[in-house]
Amino acid sequence: MESEIVNLLKEGKVGVMPTDTIYGLVGSALNPQTVEEIYLLRKRATDKPFIVLISSINDLGKFGVFLTKEQKEFLEKNWPNPLSVILPVVGEEYKYLHRGKNSIAFRMPNDAKLLETLKQTGPLVAPSANFEGEKAAETIEEAKEYFGGRVAFYLDEGRLRSRPSTVVRLYEDGTRIILREGSFKEAA
Repeated sequence: MESEIVNLLKEGKVGVMPTDTIYGLVGSALNPQTVEEIYLLRKRATDKPFIVLISSINDLGKFGVFLTKEQKEFLEKNWPNPLSVILPVVGEEYKYLHRGKNSIAFRMPNDAKLLETLKQTGPLVAPSANFEGEKAAETIEEAKEYFGGRVAFYLDEGRLRSRPSTVVRLYEDGTRIILREGSFKEAA
């Protein structure tokens, strides 16, 4: 099943699977059509960027992100964790991801199985599995009520209850602002 999911994601398909926090509606972050499909499925405002899950700090280079020494030290100290870090992404070719905000939130999940999947698929957008403004799905049954047969797969790992990730904007000098207090507390 896992290799089948990896193949589906590499083909640009969208599915529902556990992330390190909650069930996510996932698809390739490097495929603009897949990202647009997820906006439609979630009924999400098109000016709000998604969080991108990555398998290593090196994945940031795929989005034109160049870290300062201070940023890299912060990430090496705090990742992997349920910590989403907003970094500048200014390339026009990434507008389908940053939605005109010129920045994207990235997270390296603290989940060995998910990290292995990400190593095989590449970065994934992974918003919560629900319609915008609705309750996040805690079970696959709840996710199916939202998306039915409009996604390629569902990966069931029982009921998932967790707080969303903490979201931090990280500046070049290493200073940061917490934008959403989530499950990660040690943003040092």
